[in-house]
Amino acid sequence: MNKQRMLPTLADHVYFCLPESVGWYQQDPFHSVERHVGLQNNFSLHLIISGKGYVETEHDTYTLTTGDAFLYFPIQRQRYYSSKDDPWEVRWVHFYGSKVGDYLLERGLHQSNLWTTRQLKPLEQALCELLLEVEESTLAHLTKLSTLTYAVIAEFVNQAIPLSTQKQAATSELILQLLPRIQQEACKPFELDYWSDAAGVSTYYFCKLFRKVTQMTPMTYVTLCRLQKAKQWLLEKKDTTIRQISIDAGYPSTSYFNKRFLEQEGMTPTAYRELWGNFSPTPPSL
Repeated sequence: MNKQRMLPTLADHVYFCLPESVGWYQQDPFHSVERHVGLQNNFSLHLIISGKGYVETEHDTYTLTTGDAFLYFPIQRQRYYSSKDDPWEVRWVHFYGSKVGDYLLERGLHQSNLWTTRQLKPLEQALCELLLEVEESTLAHLTKLSTLTYAVIAEFVNQAIPLSTQKQAATSELILQLLPRIQQEACKPFELDYWSDAAGVSTYYFCKLFRKVTQMTPMTYVTLCRLQKAKQWLLEKKDTTIRQISIDAGYPSTSYFNKRFLEQEGMTPTAYRELWGNFSPTPPSL
């Protein structure tokens, strides 16, 4: 269930803050938002009620769960999305006001986008009351609307503490957990979308995190895994043809298999079999 209520932005008003939009997203595995720098000119606050989701920064991807929150200042790049296997329930508000930035800066809320709350319920209740007022009255009672928006902001300031290093479970660890599976299935066609979904991140960040963890691209890792298997088979399956080993290793084209093998080992598969076949039942490690 998704609720989203949009309001017009008032250029001239006497209020400390007003909402531009308020929402409640629940059980939507496809909830995904990406806003480039300069696209969003309001403050944006999200509170995770249940489930799991992800926030990407320039440096990493973080997993957020119940009680966590994230706050964006105007103009900032935004990238966040729900987990597909455990979709989050999230309440949120976009708000604005000429003095709001100074208020948040003075309280150190600019130091991070990622937070957790001491108590979930007070902030959840404040967001719920604001959404209810917007649904019932829209702009009919601006003073009440501003008061309820300020209540959300003040409650967040009171409850928010920086997301701890322990809580910031970077998806790098998920990449490490996936490596044995990738190695085991290396000879199958490599599908980047499948593995990025398994890690719960976009394909772009999957590649970025993979390189950070392994110092190589996903395809380079898969190639090394395939060639390692091929080396074993060349020595263990002496009656199997090079062509069949090429196919089993994930290379329907024998010429391409020979090319990649030569690049990695400095010799052809045939030469490798002839060189090592008489010395060891298993090839040397990579």
